[in-house]
Amino acid sequence: MHPNLSPSLPVIPEVCAELWTSAVRVLDANWVGDHTVPSRTLHPHQRSWDTAFTAIGLAYVNQPRAWRDLGSLFAAQWPDGRVPHLAFDPEDPEDPEDPEDPEDPEDPDTPEDAHFPGPRFWNVPAYAGRPARSSTGLVQPPLHALAAWEVYRHAAAHGADAVQQARIELDRLYARLVAQQEYLGDRRDGGGGGLASIVHPWESGLDDSPAWDQALAAVPADPGAAHPQTDTNHARYAGLVLDYRAGGYSDTGLAERHAFVVECPGFNAVLATAELALAQIAGVLGRPSEARRHRERARDVTTAIGRRLWNPETRTFHARDVRTGRLSPARCVSGLLPLMLPDLEPDQVDGILAELRSERFGLPAPSHDRTAREFDAHRYRRGPVRIDVNWLLRRGLLVHGRRDEAEELRRRLVRLVHRNGHFECFHPEEGGGLGTSGFSRTAALCLDLLADRSAPAYARAA
Repeated sequence: MHPNLSPSLPVIPEVCAELWTSAVRVLDANWVGDHTVPSRTLHPHQRSWDTAFTAIGLAYVNQPRAWRDLGSLFAAQWPDGRVPHLAFDPEDPEDPEDPEDPEDPEDPDTPEDAHFPGPRFWNVPAYAGRPARSSTGLVQPPLHALAAWEVYRHAAAHGADAVQQARIELDRLYARLVAQQEYLGDRRDGGGGGLASIVHPWESGLDDSPAWDQALAAVPADPGAAHPQTDTNHARYAGLVLDYRAGGYSDTGLAERHAFVVECPGFNAVLATAELALAQIAGVLGRPSEARRHRERARDVTTAIGRRLWNPETRTFHARDVRTGRLSPARCVSGLLPLMLPDLEPDQVDGILAELRSERFGLPAPSHDRTAREFDAHRYRRGPVRIDVNWLLRRGLLVHGRRDEAEELRRRLVRLVHRNGHFECFHPEEGGGLGTSGFSRTAALCLDLLADRSAPAYARAA
């Protein structure tokens, strides 16, 4: 039991009002005209799954901005369907393309230092009417269909005009969302087993998780590829980007030519959840046959997760290195995220719930097993508590009818942020804020935690 993180007290109205006001203030401060940045202090460009989480919160307070955020990100979508994990801001005053800001990699005022690696490092060619170097070539978990559905679902609270506009926005986004799913389900199926592979830890949303340690150890560290102040792992990260870039960001023959090809249970749980959201969107758009196809696709991905990533000895899910076929030994929070899937086998649901209730995790869940040697309470994805991941776990509890536990987790998260602020993550025992403050996705998800206790339409009874 971690008393600073798990008070069983009701959330009083004054706390709710204060947290609501502070969350809206953070989202307003991070709005830059046509999208929301993760934070003003550390993350100056639009980031993929942050945009999805932010839209979920904006659904309550500013529907036009929620749709604008999603639309801005999907304007950066590649012709092959991938949605880049970062879309660089061409209006950024420190953009290296600015003639007043010379392309000097040693200039500390360039984005190459402020946000390494920056646009020049990625060197993405022009595509779909966008200029060169306008995005990265990696992806992140495809939470955007769920975000679009959540924004639509809450439009009625804003009046008839908002509902009509939401219907228009869904129609506009639907084909792009489908293209994103098809890219991940087809071109990224590096293992041929029906799951999407990630080609870089940054694609997982859990960048330095111990889930990648085993696969990453086989990646050569090239210090010359990295920022001078990075460690060995970040030298490997930079080397992986250069390797993927050298192949023209192609996904053909990934397992044979790329050094990091991993099936992540969390990423694929989001992939299947996106198909369930697309089924709901297709229903609203009057496309019943497509809705059925999305539901079938969600079941297929769920089955593949169970077949390829479940370890019956640990009774939880683990990342699989496609190149070696080995499951990572690490017990990470990503292995708990398949709880979001309604078609998960009952034994697998029970295994995840037992893991959540064990001394290794608890609620709110840290990003890694508390009892493991690699656990680090201060490193973002090796120990701290994150609101976004716990928001997904709460959704999983609701999907499987565990309403009491979902409500207890909601209360703990609300009190955690109210006490400490809208930080990127939190100390797993003491509760203090870690990382960047004024963080958009934390603020946005607090709005949802305060406003909505409903279960997904496809939730099962306990």
